[in-house]
Amino acid sequence: MAEAILMPRLSDTMTEGVIAAWHKHVGDQVKKGDLLAEIETDKATMELESYQDGVLLHIGTPDGGKLQVNDLLAIFGSAGEDISELIKLHSRSSGAQPVAAAQPASTNAPAEPVTNTPTATSTIDVAAMDEVVLMPRLSDTMTEGVIAGWHKNVGDTVKKGEVLADIETDKATMELESYKDGVLLYQGAKAGEKILVNDLLCIIGKDGLDVAAIVAAVKSGGDKAPTPAPAAAPAQAVEASVASPAAAATSPAAVEVVNEGRIFASPLAKKLAAEKGIDLKYVKGSGDNGRITKTDVDNFVAPTVATLSSAASATPSSASPATTYVPAVTGEVSFTDVPVSQMRKVIAKRLSESLFTAPHFFLTMSINMDAAIEARAKMNEVAPVKISFNDMVLKATAMSLQQHPKVNSSWMGDFIRYNNHINIGVAVAVDEGLLVPVVRFANSKSLSQIGAEVKVFAQKAKDKKLQPSDWEGSTFTISNLGMFGIDQFTAIINPPDSCILAVGGIAQEPIVKNGQIVVGNIMKVTLSCDHRVVDGATGAAFLQTLKQLLEEPVRMLV
Repeated sequence: MAEAILMPRLSDTMTEGVIAAWHKHVGDQVKKGDLLAEIETDKATMELESYQDGVLLHIGTPDGGKLQVNDLLAIFGSAGEDISELIKLHSRSSGAQPVAAAQPASTNAPAEPVTNTPTATSTIDVAAMDEVVLMPRLSDTMTEGVIAGWHKNVGDTVKKGEVLADIETDKATMELESYKDGVLLYQGAKAGEKILVNDLLCIIGKDGLDVAAIVAAVKSGGDKAPTPAPAAAPAQAVEASVASPAAAATSPAAVEVVNEGRIFASPLAKKLAAEKGIDLKYVKGSGDNGRITKTDVDNFVAPTVATLSSAASATPSSASPATTYVPAVTGEVSFTDVPVSQMRKVIAKRLSESLFTAPHFFLTMSINMDAAIEARAKMNEVAPVKISFNDMVLKATAMSLQQHPKVNSSWMGDFIRYNNHINIGVAVAVDEGLLVPVVRFANSKSLSQIGAEVKVFAQKAKDKKLQPSDWEGSTFTISNLGMFGIDQFTAIINPPDSCILAVGGIAQEPIVKNGQIVVGNIMKVTLSCDHRVVDGATGAAFLQTLKQLLEEPVRMLV
């Protein structure tokens, strides 16, 4: 008997999946455990294995198509089995229409020709063609992507698995691999430009394909299809200047063009050039075969011209006081507009929602770190991994959360969730913004384990190799700016956490000890609390426990 397979939920926030590639086709015999398809979720591209044996009789959408969670993904059964009623049943339940391209190969119904008529049907037909590559959703909050750089230009031969482009999402810059072999016939955007999720990214096919017709059909006939062209250099920064005779000397035309035609540059160099508004055709590469590297972009200096004019000096006469002539200085009023990165957009959106939705209040406490400094020195004599003060703060925080579970909670609208597990997010600064990898079950880990894990996360964040599973699921967050010389600051709560701890640097200050004024090593911490969940007394009690643990570190070893 035929059995329907629905689109599974492959991550906690997944609502839909995109079929990156089918590994089995209609009519194929499939065994349990065989790789059925690759599915792009909101987190990553994942392999889906078959749950059963049988013949693949129907697929819910072809390569590149997307399905909502619990939509009809595939039907398994026996060869020749009638599945029409099963398809109708799931089409009604999901509200979707069956996809003609997914019917068994034995169907004799004639295929509908693709036209440029701006209808929903023609758009679906074109999107179903394997030549069309749409912008995939590469993270759970991604709504659009920026082309950091193309690895292939129009006219290049592309093989399955080769990197097509670097896509900048709100989380990181990720490499997009080709799903098929062919020739890159069209690019939907130039380097530095953005494309909405599910908009036309590129077309891969055979030479002679009617690209203009496909582009027009994808755009529902609303726009004239652009002529395919090689990937252009990053968009220039916008510059406004006061008109002057010297202004023409600052234009790119006055600079020597180093690279003609195709430009060879590393993805990082392309991305950095786009951020700085540098046209790579003026940058001389120092790599192999003249390849432009990050260092070349960093060292590139665009010429600037400033006109300095002075009035002619006049000799003061004996009959009049001396006249002072001040040279007249003219310059340019200029600015540079840099597009907001995807990561920065999401940081702005989430933290604005947090600050203006959650009623914040702040509690600051000074902690004497004399004993912590002494204990750390002794621990690092035997520790397999060097322990930092941040590691000690993280461990003390985890133990304090055990004693004060109300701080380890989340506002869920109609209820408050008190988390029994303790997952602490550690804010890590990167060039594009901020990432918060999570140390899971921190209360159960030793200082050495915490130290090793935080170091790995910090390196992965700088190398842009953090995965979605690394930054999800925090119940509390720590932000430490002490290493940057900051004495004290307040932080915005990272939802869905109800609190965040802002940690300042350790500074020597006069303190009273045994009736005497002595020098102490003081660290100030500020707890930001969501007043909907945590009250002042609750937050204060948490900080008192944290203070006791850090001022007597031996308590953390019990």
